[in-house]
Amino acid sequence: MRKVIVILVIALTTVFSVNAQEKMMDKAVKTIKLEQVPGEFTQKTVTVSEGTYVFEIANKGVDHNVGFVLVEKGKDISKPENHIQTAYVTSPVETNSSQTSKPTALSKGEYVYFCPLNPTATDNTLVVE
Repeated sequence: MRKVIVILVIALTTVFSVNAQEKMMDKAVKTIKLEQVPGEFTQKTVTVSEGTYVFEIANKGVDHNVGFVLVEKGKDISKPENHIQTAYVTSPVETNSSQTSKPTALSKGEYVYFCPLNPTATDNTLVVE
């Protein structure tokens, strides 16, 4: 009987701990909204604080799907292993709609972002302070 109680206490503690962590993460995640029009992002530079973000990418009048790639500044953007894959939108963004990425932890530094499907400049900058 004593073992059953100990196991029950451990199980309940684990459940409450996981729920508390999930609630804290939900509050800590912020959204960075970026908009693409034909050939470019409307925001060329974005500055945010260090933290966890979801990217919301809007396709405003581009006549085909768009995407989103984020890379630490100075790394080769052509190599997928340098892409911050959690920042990819979860599916291609259709015309006049939007999609989000998974939560992405950003540490201090500079990043570049671009769209590989809607040829945009590769010098759009995300600054994390």
